[in-house]
Amino acid sequence: MALLPQPSADAPADVFALRGAVRARLTAADSPIDLERATIAAQSFLDALGVDLDLPGTADSPGRMTRAYAELLTPQPFELTTFPNDEAYDEMVVVQSMPVRSVCEHHLLPFVGVAHVAYIPADRILGLSKFARVVDHLARRPQVQERLTQQVARLLDDRLSPKGVGVVIEAEHSCMTLRGVAAKGSVTRTSAVLGLLRDDAATRAEFFAALSA
Repeated sequence: MALLPQPSADAPADVFALRGAVRARLTAADSPIDLERATIAAQSFLDALGVDLDLPGTADSPGRMTRAYAELLTPQPFELTTFPNDEAYDEMVVVQSMPVRSVCEHHLLPFVGVAHVAYIPADRILGLSKFARVVDHLARRPQVQERLTQQVARLLDDRLSPKGVGVVIEAEHSCMTLRGVAAKGSVTRTSAVLGLLRDDAATRAEFFAALSA
């Protein structure tokens, strides 16, 4: 699914790197998942940790574990449908509290939360359900929340060429709440703002105020 145009020759190096990462992400769904090999590896992994796999409740645990991670790491295909902005709508559109689930690339444990996305349309508008599709599609890989937040913002900016984009993700990381410091209930908030939402203080304030309304 080719969603990203080529960056201009004068684009900053970090933009090239980020767009390249997003492009790689969007094509990752083409890589086949070998469930049989993963199940064998999961069985060895659990056995090495001392898990008794001969019990009725654990006999199929390697397979269940494999299928669970395969689901978490398999993006669902979709078309990023856009429409002409025939009404010349130029006010902020905010879509809040979209579920997000991903996997921390450091510990391979899930992080779960919500994403809030806003944009100010220019020539094109996006079908509302596609905001959640974009978030879910990009979330299905091992990664850090900061990168995911930037990727969602950059993809929408590249595809829609809007006047501004804002993305906020709030998530609880099980690698922080279930292990180590075990900070139960802690939430990590990340944001990425582009265009008017970055350059204009009043517009940026309107975005963050909308999330707390």
